Amino acid sequence: QVHLVESGGGLVQAGGSLRLSCAASGIKFSINTMSWLRQAPGKQRELVAGITSGGSTNYADSVKGRFTISIDNAKNTVYLQMNSLKPEDTAVYYCNALVGPYVHWGQGTQVTVSS
Repeated sequence: QVHLVESGGGLVQAGGSLRLSCAASGIKFSINTMSWLRQAPGKQRELVAGITSGGSTNYADSVKGRFTISIDNAKNTVYLQMNSLKPEDTAVYYCNALVGPYVHWGQGTQVTVSS
């Protein structure tokens, strides 16, 4: 069974940085894509960034230039480096992995940015 475990969330002041990690276990097939999404209170879940196993990336316009997604294929781990954080980045951050035809989700990690 596939498990995704996020870590690295927390409380940070505006302008600060955090690095999120998401480790996947129980993977029997190659991961196609891993992504970070976030959901703020009262809002829909939105894509923050995604990366393929080949290293191609895409970002939401709101985080371009501030966030960087990377992947360690050997460890089945995806990272999200978040710099210049803003209060509007406050949300629960989730990672997911596309493995074959299935999407697997982590439990989420809270990121809170104080002004």
